[in-house]
Amino acid sequence: MPTITRLLPETAKADAAPLAPREGATKLAPVDGVRFAAVEAGVRYQGRLDVMLAELAPGSSVAGVFTRSATRAAPVLMCERHLKILPAADAPFAILVNSGNANAFTGKHGDTSTDTLATALADRLGCPATHIFPASTGVIGERLPHDRIEAKLDELIAGLSAENGARAAAAIMTTDTYVKGASTTCDLGAPVTISGIAKGSGMIAPDMATMLVYIFTDAAIARPVLQEILSELTHETFNAITVDGDTSTSDTLILGATGRAEMKRIETRDDPRVQVFEEALHAVMLDLAHQVVRDGEGARKFVEIAVSGAASDASARRIGMSIANSPLVKTAIAGEDPNWGRIVMAVGKSGEPADRDRLTIRFGDVLVAQEGWVAESYSEDAGAEHMKQDEITIRVDLGIGGGTDTVWTCDLTDRYIAINADYRS
Repeated sequence: MPTITRLLPETAKADAAPLAPREGATKLAPVDGVRFAAVEAGVRYQGRLDVMLAELAPGSSVAGVFTRSATRAAPVLMCERHLKILPAADAPFAILVNSGNANAFTGKHGDTSTDTLATALADRLGCPATHIFPASTGVIGERLPHDRIEAKLDELIAGLSAENGARAAAAIMTTDTYVKGASTTCDLGAPVTISGIAKGSGMIAPDMATMLVYIFTDAAIARPVLQEILSELTHETFNAITVDGDTSTSDTLILGATGRAEMKRIETRDDPRVQVFEEALHAVMLDLAHQVVRDGEGARKFVEIAVSGAASDASARRIGMSIANSPLVKTAIAGEDPNWGRIVMAVGKSGEPADRDRLTIRFGDVLVAQEGWVAESYSEDAGAEHMKQDEITIRVDLGIGGGTDTVWTCDLTDRYIAINADYRS
């Protein structure tokens, strides 16, 4: 397995979530051909970084995956358009992100804001506007004060540096309690680095589980191959997590490959080096996805739900998410209550094929239920002991097929209610 180094900068909040990483590096591993900058623009709050710029070298390949929400924000719609019409121009690419305001459900004003910022930034960088990928995260339904961001573009460009990954990660936070970053390396005929940053804490559910992710590599990979790899790995990582079952209007995942590594370019999916790259990229993506869950609003427990024996892999995914999104299951976990009856309930309500008398449930290695009834060997003390851990595993076997899948979630605590009840105040 690739070795992952997490970002652990000094900018983590004093009240960082109990599941926050305790080991890591204070700087994101630099990627040749990528530079970052971050500033305070006062988009919503004063005295905090809230706008970040990432610049990718000319010749980069760019891929993306976005929320499938029917109420997608203006920046998401622009990113989708730009990925479809990227010209073959020898010019840089740029990602511009603000926090504090989602620029979603803002009608024509949202389009005006994204158009204005993309044009202004493209003019300054000397690239087509279609090379600009914007994103906004924060409160929905309020006009974006894009003039405050535009006024900071020169400062952002002047501050670009390969060493500013941690600052960029801090600038895209909203209710996050710590910055999220991960890096690894692999050998594709030359040493290659993969580094990524993410934000997300609430409004996290599949279909791009409010989440923003930006991953960069110096690998040389043709854009169609890069897009195919990203789309497939997203299903196993970011679309396999949930905090609260709510899909955001703004979820965005961009992967940029600068091609600066001294390697022969990967042009086809059957290139044997693709598997090596996929393993390394998967490791970074999964680690960032897990960091999002670990920072779930109010979370105290990290929960893995492994489903096997289902009618199909797709059925296993739906059953896993039925369990993961159940408020009754999540509150039982928060209360450290091994209430396995709620697991049975969540399997039954999923709408997927299931046979009560073939169902097996385990908490970690503890056999809880089998053959339609509580296991003879089960003790409530053993179940309760597993629930006291920070990391919990729930294993469910349907006993009817070969379908498997794994999803990740967190518990549901009173802190989640407090955070979201006060979000706009």
